[in-house]
Amino acid sequence: MGRMSRREWLKGSAAVASVGLLAGQSLAEQGVPGFEQAAQGETSKPWEPFTDRKVRLGIVGHGYCKFGLAFDLQHHPNVELVAVSDLIPERCAEMAQLARCEKTYPSLEEMVKDETIEAIFCATDAPSHARHAILCLEHGKHVATAVPVFYGDIEDAERLLECCKKHRGLIYAMFETSVFHEDLYAMEKLYAADVFGHIIYAEGEYCHPHSIGAPSLPSFRDWRKKGCPMWYPTHATAYYVGVTHQPLVSVSCQGTPSFDPQERVPNESGNIFRSEVGLFRTGEGGLCRIIVCRSQGEYLEAGRVRGEYGGFNQTFTGDATGKKRYDEALAKGLTLKRPGLPPGVRPGGHGGSHGYLADDFIDAILRGRKPAVDVIDALHMTVPGYYAHLSALKDGETMRIPTYSL
Repeated sequence: MGRMSRREWLKGSAAVASVGLLAGQSLAEQGVPGFEQAAQGETSKPWEPFTDRKVRLGIVGHGYCKFGLAFDLQHHPNVELVAVSDLIPERCAEMAQLARCEKTYPSLEEMVKDETIEAIFCATDAPSHARHAILCLEHGKHVATAVPVFYGDIEDAERLLECCKKHRGLIYAMFETSVFHEDLYAMEKLYAADVFGHIIYAEGEYCHPHSIGAPSLPSFRDWRKKGCPMWYPTHATAYYVGVTHQPLVSVSCQGTPSFDPQERVPNESGNIFRSEVGLFRTGEGGLCRIIVCRSQGEYLEAGRVRGEYGGFNQTFTGDATGKKRYDEALAKGLTLKRPGLPPGVRPGGHGGSHGYLADDFIDAILRGRKPAVDVIDALHMTVPGYYAHLSALKDGETMRIPTYSL
């Protein structure tokens, strides 16, 4: 059987989830869209160890999705898992059993006091990500968090940036899954090699269908019910920021509430929109359309770019100049395939990105280098959504978006 394309995989994932719900399965039984385990595709080269040092790691957050262990950090050959933690004792115990880890802590606040731990992965609730990252950094720990970097409180962005400036010797990474999708990984390499030229237009889409009558995904203190679509934009904004490492600088956004007026009741954040679509001006002068929605259709974490000389939508297409640049880049040794993963680390969910994010975080610590998504990219992926929602509240008024630097 040939290797399934990403579009086929996405359609299949949506179909499987839909069938499961129609068959009366619970969310836990049918699985969460995006968490399907991807097989390792063709790689550019095998993984090779360069050191036998093990990073002493703590993992926080099991939750409904068992997210803390979903990246196989506990199986990485350069990791010694020291301790795990979850606020709910039963989940903490299950996490320890699954990870075969003897030491547990009742909270991150207790874990950070452990001086034997040098790095922590926080798979906690989105509103706590920035606060938890700051807590880890202030205690001298390298830290990675799930997405987004903050959720709704724009002051968290400034607080985290200042903390990262204060602790420049420590790694902060955000585990944005889209950056290790096969297509985005190739786009980033081609952009860096100046194959596309400037990006004239880009698109990013995060569409998470929710079947009518099905329960919402459980979340700590119901945080998923309290925000708005554009507060969780990174799976989509990564398709510009993760490709170019440049910011989005202004936005005009519109929101769509429920078509039933009786359902247009503001949540605790004052939001009534189920979907939001923003048109952004990019740092290099182009345009980018971002959509975050829960409408019906295929599950999507997808995007594409169109540049001066070529574009990418699953595969590269270009004019004569673009094709010449593409061929020259490949002839010079540019590789568009992801490398192999360490033994025991699976590609995992979200398009086979989980294992790559884990390996990137550990490798960044060991080599003292920038991770795939550092604090600047993390802010440039998340902050635009905050201002997009403000624009939607003002019927599409254009909003300027701050940019950041270390």
